[in-house]
Amino acid sequence: MSITVLNPGLLTTVQDQGRWGYQQFGVPVSGACDPHSAAMANIFVSNDPGMGVLECTLMGPQLRFECDEVIAITGGDLSPSLDGKPIPSYAAVEVKAGQTLRFGAPKSGCRAYIAVAGGFDLPKVMGSQSTYMKAALGGLEGRKLQKGDVLKLKAPVATFGNIRQRFISPEFRPRPVYTLRVILGPQDDAFTEKGLADFLSSEYTVTQEFDRMGCRMEGPVIEHKNGGDIISDGIAFGAIQVPGAGKPILMLADHQTTGGYTKIANVITADFRLAGQLKGGDKVRFEQISAAKAQELLRCQRASRKLLAHLVNTH
Repeated sequence: MSITVLNPGLLTTVQDQGRWGYQQFGVPVSGACDPHSAAMANIFVSNDPGMGVLECTLMGPQLRFECDEVIAITGGDLSPSLDGKPIPSYAAVEVKAGQTLRFGAPKSGCRAYIAVAGGFDLPKVMGSQSTYMKAALGGLEGRKLQKGDVLKLKAPVATFGNIRQRFISPEFRPRPVYTLRVILGPQDDAFTEKGLADFLSSEYTVTQEFDRMGCRMEGPVIEHKNGGDIISDGIAFGAIQVPGAGKPILMLADHQTTGGYTKIANVITADFRLAGQLKGGDKVRFEQISAAKAQELLRCQRASRKLLAHLVNTH
């Protein structure tokens, strides 16, 4: 009951919803860069939304299944196929023993998520299966997948009685400009009125310097009052740092626990599903909203997942 890695792809790691409670000791939360898509993939195969999945970046892996299993793929469209036949994303898909899952050219987004019914048989480190490569924590030996790796499956499922009803239209769609909604702070008072206005009215481009830790952006300079350095303080997923050069850096899942640059704003949790799909060349705008609105949007997103889970598991 396992999966054999024939080709690991560009960067494929095991991720769940993160390693919480250890940032005070310098251990990042990690987890999926697009936590919503990771949770959705699990729901299609009746897993707990927080179970570990495979996060695939830009070029997905080649995986041979050694037993019958049901999988689901969500997030960016990396052209998945089974034995050469295209398969849908955002749907439960039966895989037979001996079949090979492959990915082609990326059509949209940056990261795809593969969930397997029953989950992966991997230990939790500090309460999580998430891989943090810099410290070799979690996942499979704390690293990205390699050719020849064998991923053990915990409790594979050959099929579901309502498998043909386990699908929705793909949620992630490419767009010319991605709007990320933000709450200003905690150091928005370190910027001039012009700096804040430019930040909220300008278009920024993601550079080729992007990874699981974060992504740098090019665009109009965001003006500080007295420079971009501060006494180091805590950093959250979605924080937007602005160093002295005035160019924003968006923090993602493997962000450092503390940092010494001003943070002008934080992307709301409901929009991590977009932030985690950004890649080099993508265009971004920032829109300010209230904390109350951000909380409402997150409640709606969580409610939609609960509704899908209810429908999947009761029909």
